[in-house]
Amino acid sequence: MGISSGTKMNLLFETYRAAPRPLGNALPYLNAALMAKVSRCTTSNGIIVSNCRFAFGAYGTKHPMRATKVEEFLTGKVLSVGVLCEAVKLLKGIVVPDDGTSSPAYRSSLAVSFLFEFFSHLLEANAESPDGCMNGYSTLLSPAKQLDHGKIPNLPSSAKQGVELNRQYHPVGDPIAKSGAAIQASGEAVYVDDIPSPTNCLHGAFIYSTKPFAQVKGIKLRPKSVGDGVADTQKHADMAANLAVVDYDMENLEPPILSVEEAVRKSSFFEVPSILKPKQVGDFSKGMAEADHKILSAEIKLGSQYYFYMETQTALAVPDEDNCIVVYSAIQCPEYAHGAIARCLGIPEHNVRVITRRVGGGFGGKAIRAMPVATACALAAYKLHRPVRIYMNHKTDMIIAGGRHPMKVTYSVGFKSDGKITALHLDILINAGIAVDVSPVMPQHMLGALKNYDWGALSFDIKLCKTNHSSKSAMRAPGEAQAIFISEAVIEHIASTLSVDVDSVRIKNLHTFNSLIFFFEGSAGEPFEYTLPSIWDKLATSSSFKERTEKIKQFNMCNKWRKRGISRVPIVHEVSLRPTPGKVSILSDGSVAVEVGGIELGQGLWTKVKQMAAFALSSIQCDGMGDFLEKVRVIQSDTLSLIQGGLTAGSTTSESTCEAIRLCCNMLVERLIPIKEKLQEQMGSVKWSTLILQAQSQAVNLSASSYYVPDFSSMRYLNYGVAVEVNLLTGETTILQSDIIYDCGQSLNPAVDLGQIEGAFVQGIGFFMLEEYTTNADGLVVTKGTWTYKIPTVDTIPKQFNVEIMNSGQHKKRVLSSKGISLQLFIENAS
Repeated sequence: MGISSGTKMNLLFETYRAAPRPLGNALPYLNAALMAKVSRCTTSNGIIVSNCRFAFGAYGTKHPMRATKVEEFLTGKVLSVGVLCEAVKLLKGIVVPDDGTSSPAYRSSLAVSFLFEFFSHLLEANAESPDGCMNGYSTLLSPAKQLDHGKIPNLPSSAKQGVELNRQYHPVGDPIAKSGAAIQASGEAVYVDDIPSPTNCLHGAFIYSTKPFAQVKGIKLRPKSVGDGVADTQKHADMAANLAVVDYDMENLEPPILSVEEAVRKSSFFEVPSILKPKQVGDFSKGMAEADHKILSAEIKLGSQYYFYMETQTALAVPDEDNCIVVYSAIQCPEYAHGAIARCLGIPEHNVRVITRRVGGGFGGKAIRAMPVATACALAAYKLHRPVRIYMNHKTDMIIAGGRHPMKVTYSVGFKSDGKITALHLDILINAGIAVDVSPVMPQHMLGALKNYDWGALSFDIKLCKTNHSSKSAMRAPGEAQAIFISEAVIEHIASTLSVDVDSVRIKNLHTFNSLIFFFEGSAGEPFEYTLPSIWDKLATSSSFKERTEKIKQFNMCNKWRKRGISRVPIVHEVSLRPTPGKVSILSDGSVAVEVGGIELGQGLWTKVKQMAAFALSSIQCDGMGDFLEKVRVIQSDTLSLIQGGLTAGSTTSESTCEAIRLCCNMLVERLIPIKEKLQEQMGSVKWSTLILQAQSQAVNLSASSYYVPDFSSMRYLNYGVAVEVNLLTGETTILQSDIIYDCGQSLNPAVDLGQIEGAFVQGIGFFMLEEYTTNADGLVVTKGTWTYKIPTVDTIPKQFNVEIMNSGQHKKRVLSSKGISLQLFIENAS
């Protein structure tokens, strides 16, 4: 605002709020309300502060507070950079969050930023900061023409989706709506907790430890109506768990291990089986000797991430006749729970049945972490001879879930003056928590993702640290998300050291097909399958990468407060297929029931399976088949009906399950063709319903089972993709635009795959930019719900979100030339 001449007072008032979500409901890092009365000084050309009030809150104290010392200091003074510098020093000592508050330094710096922004427009443009005490703030006082690149919309403005359709295998490849989407949207879809409670059903709840390392001497449950750890309702069970008194004994125990550094000092590690240990690539010493420049012992620390599925951990166990038990579980691997329950109860596996219809989001958290819930329900039901169910509340789920593995990384890298990297070494300390879970696969996963660049030579020392934190588990792109971030951090560091554009360093270190073979050996495939270079160039054109880069440089030169950046990141993702069972049954009316080992988690597995069954059975070419998709239903997983279901994870289960179903359908078609040929001789055209009735009358087996085992040459392959995003930095970050091109071979369902691409990318935004799954000094989780843990919402996703699925042609060793999808898109957020 302008300040008039004379002694007339002008009132300045402004409020500030910094929070994880710009628009949504979120606990702020800092609130501030600043007021000042100012006037033109009569003896100089400056601005004098006659009176002021500064209030701050929500930064880790119980109540808002006034910065009275700053008010007293500024009152009566003529504004200058030096005066503001002293005010900032005072404010830093006042706005100090309590111990245990997350991001304390950031919260304090926000107070300084708010005060500076409040007064900055009143300061003289040519003022200088004494002794540099403003830490660069004074450079922001010089006038600069603000370059307007258009107003940033508060909500997403637009999006573009591009697909290359292929109707060669109709209806496979068609972008049909996800199976079950309508009943999910209407609330009619049945999840485990929607199953009506059987008569005399009891409810359980977990009591979690409040000590990181202690012996439990005893547990007292209150109220007295609660017995054996179960109650008549879930609410009462949760209340009893909260009121439980646990008697801990910590005498003669070593202090808990709460960091990877302590684990190293105490040699507390989990062993990685030799079969899971990745191999070093090339000669690191030779590569470092060839380098013109070296960066030694740089550090990166990465935190954890919670799954935040809509359905928390849940199970229902029902005792059955003859010493049997049926367990309904929201789990990604029913087969694993099946075996664990049988061992826990001491009964044969044929006495256990685990049923999973669908899971309300998994992301890896419903794999190993769901097994204790299902097993606890089964044990209580078996002992009490009554049904028992658990639906875990979000607080308990967040405390025991474990989530993504935190880690500390130290790297040394050698490189030429032109940016070509000659060698990279990584020392990685992974916080695995107290139990091993899936942690032994982490080194292999990380190295697979780290190979996305040609490092010349790649060596590493990866340790799984056993600590007293909750056990960490698989989380979407486990290890791979962290590895890609590490790769890009190294690339950025090299570019900064050489003072060159980071994109040029990336280009210099993209794989050639020869280096791809060197790093990935048998997974590289054929030369024509290496589509990354063409995708890289295509994205540069479709996203106007070069033009936008120049505009951003101009914007940053002309704007002191706001800065923008742009980057594109290559993805080379190694995919592994696993053996998968399937079963297809044709009923008397011609409808088809399909059973699969894979679990529907929301990823569209059932949809692709229906398309595959319709495609394969339609090859018999009967009249009146119409829309054969309507004749196909995928039914719930049952561990006694279809064994060896394995684990639904890694973004390849849809692909391998579809192949298992195709094998089943091919067997059925082979049985039906002779009957159809005879009917054609008698009748001419043959309807599907007539064919099935005739097959039944001839006692033809209309049920077929298969177990798809990928051959070695097709078990592992590479996926490629590229992402680019633009950030606006003003203390908070806005993603202005994201462009993704992804090669998924020939998509089994482009509509489903687009949803997976976008969902994975947005979840990656959460990990890299928003979500903080924090613990306190005692190792206990402090983010226990939606109020303190913020996932991406409509105000944090890209303002312009462009996604294109590229059809890369024929891949004879793939399932109808398709490739897996989802995990690799998570890691594109490293850009």
